[in-house]
Amino acid sequence: MNIIVCIKRVPDTADADIFIDKSGKDIDKSGLAFDLNEWDSYAIEEAIQLKEKLGGTVTVLSAGGEDSNESLRKCLAMGADDAFRLTDPAFTGADGFATARILAEAIRKRPFDLILTGTQAEDDGYGQVGVVMAEMLGVPHVSIVNRIEVQEKKIKAHRELEGGLEEVVEVDLPALLTIQTGINEPRYVSIMGIRKVAKKEIKAFGASDLNLKPEEVGLSGSDIQLDKVFLPSVGEGAEMIEGKPEEIAQKVFDILRDKGGVA
Repeated sequence: MNIIVCIKRVPDTADADIFIDKSGKDIDKSGLAFDLNEWDSYAIEEAIQLKEKLGGTVTVLSAGGEDSNESLRKCLAMGADDAFRLTDPAFTGADGFATARILAEAIRKRPFDLILTGTQAEDDGYGQVGVVMAEMLGVPHVSIVNRIEVQEKKIKAHRELEGGLEEVVEVDLPALLTIQTGINEPRYVSIMGIRKVAKKEIKAFGASDLNLKPEEVGLSGSDIQLDKVFLPSVGEGAEMIEGKPEEIAQKVFDILRDKGGVA
């Protein structure tokens, strides 16, 4: 089985102080650590487990600058066979649709049975690149997948729904799945593992290599353009309501009515 995995390098903002940069359209990333997008780490692990079970190859793609090589080499150290980077100044500012177009054109002429992406990216949370890419490539897709069963030329995908529900979808191969966290336990990548793949070539492709025109990618090819980024305003804090249960209930009702929460 030939599997292609699309990954993204993202900043780690979990325990960091966040500041807006001078442009007002992004956060200041100068002091932040970067790593492989969490959802993508589960996708690459799932691909490698499928390869170990069924044979075949795992190829990793990332749309980003040269610093994306760090995350691509991490995937190689985990067990991927090849890695490619999609880099071009024309790609700057691409929204989810334009990013999907870049990835789809890079994949279109490559043989594949299955494409895996993370359900979403930690930095923008759009959750749209995978499904848009599937439509562009004309292959079936299943999103938010938390278990995979391969049945000859079909995939039975278990997908997570709201309220703890699960849906089972069967699709023909080739197909695209967006992978949810928790589907597996991503393997640890040692420093020695990174060193072993340090000299492996990671080819880079630009817009012309993919037969893409500048107006089809980046800001020009995006329907969504970011106007500004801002931190949420600090509120006045919580209002503590005291009294007997029936008094508290009445006060809560009055607040909801005054705020338009109930008629």
